[in-house]
Amino acid sequence: MTRHTSAPLRRLPPIHALAAFESAARLGGFAAAATELCITPSAVSHRIRQLEARLGEQLFERTPSGVRLTEAGQRCRTVVCEAFDRLASLWPEEADARPVRLVVGTPPTFARNLLIPLLPEFQRHCPDLQIEVAISAPMQDKPDRHDIDIRFGAAPFDDRPAVRLFEDRLDLLATPETADRLGLNRPADLRQAELLRSPLLPWRLWFGAVGLDWPEPKRGPLFADLGILLEAAASGLGVALCGRRIAERWTDTGRLVRLLPEIEVPSPSTYFILIGPEQARRPEVAAFADWLQATLA
Repeated sequence: MTRHTSAPLRRLPPIHALAAFESAARLGGFAAAATELCITPSAVSHRIRQLEARLGEQLFERTPSGVRLTEAGQRCRTVVCEAFDRLASLWPEEADARPVRLVVGTPPTFARNLLIPLLPEFQRHCPDLQIEVAISAPMQDKPDRHDIDIRFGAAPFDDRPAVRLFEDRLDLLATPETADRLGLNRPADLRQAELLRSPLLPWRLWFGAVGLDWPEPKRGPLFADLGILLEAAASGLGVALCGRRIAERWTDTGRLVRLLPEIEVPSPSTYFILIGPEQARRPEVAAFADWLQATLA
């Protein structure tokens, strides 16, 4: 019997770091590379530092007027460019003309209030990238997986790494008319209010944070979507509990106001971005994730 020995595993640098280096070397700066790759200059700098740490040599000399390749950087550029040219030769030119497709799964309220208003900025930087937004209904046991998924709650969600997009605060929200009618001066005054409920953000979290030993309300309208919860509050149905960031569309226009604004309660649940290891190796996925995190941070 012939015994086959496996070849040793190649320990390659991250492809997205090599792409950042190649772009910065070719274009002569981190800012130009950031524009080409649809990421921030600091992200380009971070990726290049990853390579420098791995090589144990400095690839760029940083000066007040910009950056220039060191001797080690020149050697690295030759090798990286040759490797990229050989990879490019595997695909015919017409393949480059096909749009690159990126599918982003997101809850409806996040898509409507945060993602969609920001997308034109990303598309200006990456006009050839075809973004598809797939709406994922909240509270699903096994939601569909996409190239990138955005989830609301507390990590972990599945076997993929989860990166928090931003910290948030919980606010009590109601129409100006409801606020005037209730005239709340302290948390205990909520006994007289109609509390709108959502399994995504239970009231007991806020009660405990402000020192109220109250159980979760068992009556009042119940909503499984935060956007519908906020619309219900804006229609005068009662008081909603929601994260400040997602409610900005309603508070900025004055349809909802914050009750007891002096009380600051951190939200235990917020939005996370989930990317599997295979998808993370795709440059367009890394570019979108870096942009979204930097924009919302």
